[in-house]
Amino acid sequence: MSFIDEINPVNALILGASQGIGLSFVKKLLQDRRIAKIYATSRQPKSASELIVLADECPERLICLEMDITDELQIIEAVQKIHTQVDKLHLVVNCVGLLHEDTLQPEKSLKQINSENLLRYFQINSIGAVLLAKHLLPLFRHGERSVFATISAKLGSISDNQLGGWYGYRASKAALNMLMRTAAIEYKRSCPKALIVTLHPGTTDTRLSRPFQGNVPAEKLFSVERTVTQLLAVIEQLQEGDSGHFFSWDGSRLPW
Repeated sequence: MSFIDEINPVNALILGASQGIGLSFVKKLLQDRRIAKIYATSRQPKSASELIVLADECPERLICLEMDITDELQIIEAVQKIHTQVDKLHLVVNCVGLLHEDTLQPEKSLKQINSENLLRYFQINSIGAVLLAKHLLPLFRHGERSVFATISAKLGSISDNQLGGWYGYRASKAALNMLMRTAAIEYKRSCPKALIVTLHPGTTDTRLSRPFQGNVPAEKLFSVERTVTQLLAVIEQLQEGDSGHFFSWDGSRLPW
């Protein structure tokens, strides 16, 4: 039985909800009557048009919050707003991630490494997630089962790296896995009912992956709807001993 079935009401938080996997998580959870409140963050809520429409249609269940995951003050403010309405969270999914933007592109060789770009990868893909773990902890300190999942990537697996390249993305996702593994150990002491995991969604048809889909077989390129359905199935099947581990979209554990 899913841990969600054991709780009433269920409060959820989706980070990076303006598009792609995050937006699809919001849509999926809105269809689930087990979910009472959904908090959804985006860097620029005014430009998140589809999310705003959903919030206007479901104002009692969907609450939009502004948050840049690289700004700790914004994280603090958003968590405080949530805390004024509810005293606990049961499902948090961090969908914020960076692969490319403007002049930043995955490096194909050492000569393309740029320290500013590396810092940008780590700010968004690694540091933001552990800051979330820091400030969300009080909302997980309760006696009901809960899950804090962060979208990682199989490219962050050190032992699986056979092709090289993409230095910043790979390293920042490996760092993410280590940070969340470490946070899971601390959470087990302070809020033992909370599970922390990282998830590999598979190659999903989003803006993040679109420039790199050329060599992806059709059967391995997932729609966002399929990806979210698969990841939610993994999340709902998690058991106590799964905290601190790295899972693929099919529920298998991935190597570090």
